[in-house]
Amino acid sequence: MRVTKKDKERFFEILLRLKNEYPDSRCELDFTTPFELLVATMLSAQCTDKQVNKCTAVLFKKYNTPQQFADLTEDELSPYIKGCGLYKTKCRNILNTSRIILKSHGGNVPSTREELTALPGVGRKTANVVLSNAFSVPAIAVDTHVFRVANRLGLANSKDVLNTEKQLMQNIDEDMWSLAHHLIIFHGRRTCSARNPKCTACCVAEFCKEYNKQKKCNS
Repeated sequence: MRVTKKDKERFFEILLRLKNEYPDSRCELDFTTPFELLVATMLSAQCTDKQVNKCTAVLFKKYNTPQQFADLTEDELSPYIKGCGLYKTKCRNILNTSRIILKSHGGNVPSTREELTALPGVGRKTANVVLSNAFSVPAIAVDTHVFRVANRLGLANSKDVLNTEKQLMQNIDEDMWSLAHHLIIFHGRRTCSARNPKCTACCVAEFCKEYNKQKKCNS
């Protein structure tokens, strides 16, 4: 994706408008430690943050350290996370990850992308969420919302998640990566939904490929 000075100015304007629209943008998963965030993010796959928070509110009151999780069986953990969907796979991955953290990382969640993605059930998106929100490492986690909104607004131009992430990293200043991630997610959840987006209420509609395409068709 070739980026001009004019493009950079457009990207900055989009993020500025989103920042004004969503001044409260942040990670919406509830956590108090890097390990809690790691578990919550693993649970969030194909599940809403609201539902994850509902489950972890009960779970973390009883178990919230790698040692406590490592000592659990799948039958003991499953009832707490059943509401998050795909719970059997998530359960197995969370327990195995907890044991690896104890054995290979001294009980501490690793703080590099390479080490995080080596853990069972931890992909690039999950790793980036943990890096950004637990360790303040600049990162952009591309979930379905970020992928959709970034490509609609021309912040990226790609048909796959990894290239979308790489383009966003190229097009946005590094010190804005983490904030941009939250702003784009908030916009995707509150305004730019996959179906029936609220285009008339959108603060960046003029930059949107889909909106301009529809406007052209209707004119």
